[in-house]
Amino acid sequence: MSDTATTPDLLQVNELRLLEAEAVHIIREVVAELQRPVLLFSAGKDSIVLLRLAEKAFRPAPLPFPVLHVDTGHNFPEVIEFRDRRTTGHGHKLIVASVQDTIDAGRVADPGPGASRNRQQTRTLLDALEAGDFDAAFGGARRDEERARAKERILSFRDEFGQWDPRAQRPEPWSLYNGRIRKGEQVRVFPLSNWTELDIWRYIQLENLELPSIYYAHQREVFERDGILLATSEYATPQGDEVAATEWVRYRTVGDMTITGAVRSQATEIEGVIAEISVATVSERGETRADDRTSVAAMEDRKREGYF
Repeated sequence: MSDTATTPDLLQVNELRLLEAEAVHIIREVVAELQRPVLLFSAGKDSIVLLRLAEKAFRPAPLPFPVLHVDTGHNFPEVIEFRDRRTTGHGHKLIVASVQDTIDAGRVADPGPGASRNRQQTRTLLDALEAGDFDAAFGGARRDEERARAKERILSFRDEFGQWDPRAQRPEPWSLYNGRIRKGEQVRVFPLSNWTELDIWRYIQLENLELPSIYYAHQREVFERDGILLATSEYATPQGDEVAATEWVRYRTVGDMTITGAVRSQATEIEGVIAEISVATVSERGETRADDRTSVAAMEDRKREGYF
């Protein structure tokens, strides 16, 4: 494997620094215009990059807003361990909003022990934003991930019910952002909108950022369901003629273990991951997230309801 294929050259570094500067500018603008922002943190690669950019925007001062994780209860243990270490270990205020608490409170129905809780996340998120009186939420979504995400502006406005109307978005000419909102409205902010998955990985390499171990190739017991490799766990077990086997895999995205698939890989280091991403023809959500493969409109429907 050649170094030129995996090590960012000067042009790539300059492009990454331009993306970094844009994201830092967006974060600072929102903090200046809005009253109570919060940063959504899943401990996935995109939110890890977003957190680093937020730290850069205000250092050496501490973050002027807390970090919020919506916990489905079906997360990979490696991700939860990393979440706690990365946030509280750096002095950030971590808020954990639990989907299980939302279910216990009767706010949403329990989908069952082996079912995805992604739909239930929306209610948990909206309740957490209301409880914290947050008027802006930074998220790590990128336009190249999925068709519905590509429709959103960098500042995505939500009504008093947290709902999104793709036909009523504000123009953002010349990178000018209008953060004025009425009481009860919210803004979802996506500073990584113009990044690609490859940009994310090259920035992780450039900044030497730590990631949860599941992003690199490791041996794990998995089974195939509807073309997706799911990890065997208390939340997902083989059914019928599905057969579990130990394979070398890694994850391109993190999420609910019931729907987040692995990819076969031998890339144990970042250079190998970048080489694989460089030739990938399908986005990480399109390849490994069962909920985004069920329907073209699946993500857009959830976003209209208040999803990330």
